Amino acid sequence: MLYKKSIPQIIQEARESGEHTLKRTLTSTGLISLGVGAIIGAGLFSLTGIAAAENAGPAVIISFIVAALACSFAGLCYAEFASMIPVAGSAYTYSYATMGEFMAWIIGWDLVLEYALASATVAVSWSQYFNQLLMTFGMSIPDNFLKGPWEGGIVNVPAIIIVCLLSLLLMRGTKESSTVNNILVILKVSVVLIFIALGWSFIDSANHDPFIPANTGEEMVKSGEMGLWAFLKSEHFGEFGISGILRAAGVLFFAFIGFDAVSTAAQEAKNPQKGMPIGIIGSLVICTILYVLFAYVMTGLENYKVFAGDAKPVATAFAKTGYTFLNTALIITIIAGYTSVILVMLLGQSRVFYSMSKDGLLPKIFSDLSKNQTPWKTNLIFMVFVSIFAGFVPVSDLGHMVSIGTLFAFALVCIGVLVLRKSSPDIERPFKTPFVPVIPILGVIVCVVLMASLPIESWERLGIWLLLGLVIYIFYSKKHSKIRQQAQNKGEQNV
Repeated sequence: MLYKKSIPQIIQEARESGEHTLKRTLTSTGLISLGVGAIIGAGLFSLTGIAAAENAGPAVIISFIVAALACSFAGLCYAEFASMIPVAGSAYTYSYATMGEFMAWIIGWDLVLEYALASATVAVSWSQYFNQLLMTFGMSIPDNFLKGPWEGGIVNVPAIIIVCLLSLLLMRGTKESSTVNNILVILKVSVVLIFIALGWSFIDSANHDPFIPANTGEEMVKSGEMGLWAFLKSEHFGEFGISGILRAAGVLFFAFIGFDAVSTAAQEAKNPQKGMPIGIIGSLVICTILYVLFAYVMTGLENYKVFAGDAKPVATAFAKTGYTFLNTALIITIIAGYTSVILVMLLGQSRVFYSMSKDGLLPKIFSDLSKNQTPWKTNLIFMVFVSIFAGFVPVSDLGHMVSIGTLFAFALVCIGVLVLRKSSPDIERPFKTPFVPVIPILGVIVCVVLMASLPIESWERLGIWLLLGLVIYIFYSKKHSKIRQQAQNKGEQNV
């Protein structure tokens, strides 16, 4: 389980050319656009309202800052790895070089959960806004075909359709997908800026009071009526107050996961040593600023309680501005924003499976490339898998599963930087994480705290998913691992 791939070996794989390698077509600007394309979406347009109504109130602004802080620690660690190991696979590849094959498998399997379910989550929200757009033209989709069976419906048809269409686009080629993404990013950043600019003058300060709504359990702990441990296990934890800010940060962490999708495309970057750090850190900084301003305006336009159970909180808040004639344009650009997120998440997922298949841990079908040099069979298989989740599973359950999977991946990447600094201090690092070991350690601590703030059901589902992955690793991956076979052929173990 401790077989590792050497850094020189990984870099050599990245320099390969020919029909079995991904095409280098992405510039630094394209990578930033890729990151922004993945980051700004359902986390901002839907989860902001949910987190404000259920967890943090107006203090959801602080929750965004906490989540961004956690991401900044992990983002700096990702940037070091991405510039040093410029191949597809993201945290999976980094773990293979630092912690061995078993941990690489675990993190790769976890990333599949992250990207696939992120795509499904956004697709569910996409369908709600798409139906609202149809309503402006006097049409609508029956409610039974907008919800899964757990929500009183039959199947979410629009969510399935958009997943299928974007999967087909990805099969077409990365360059074509990047061009579409760039257009969509321009549209959705424009709507965020318009929302902030037009909404600012309509903010009602009364909606920000109290800024941090009281938590009954926290008040009981202060008065001595409840012990701290009892509060942590109680239903009061996460319902406003400080604990609510933390839980909202854990939920809203979903809104930041796009920057790590940039690292999955390292093998398709023209100059990964320079472009990857710019793409990761640049997209994270831009989106954090927009998120904080957006949340401030949104909770100022409407009382946070109104957003409870509202699948379209942005439209609800924007109605307070009086610019109702812009509602249709707003909906269209939000749909465009959601579309780019699904596109980038599907791309990231397929690149992780591509890398795992190239290493022999998954069947060869997942690394087969089309004439356009895209892993089309992986796209096709996950088009079906993601469609099932998008069509039948509630958005809140999907969002929590994505958040805990992402936090787990980020924590391992931070640990990986510490391990590699110790084991291979002389390897060239075009970008270095500053203040090591402080930044990686803080990254691990914040990620673990946010994971702990999520509901226990999220932990249970993560455990089941990882257990399924362990079974596959034992009965398939160990037997077909290329690095293991190479080491055994040489009669030595590369530990």
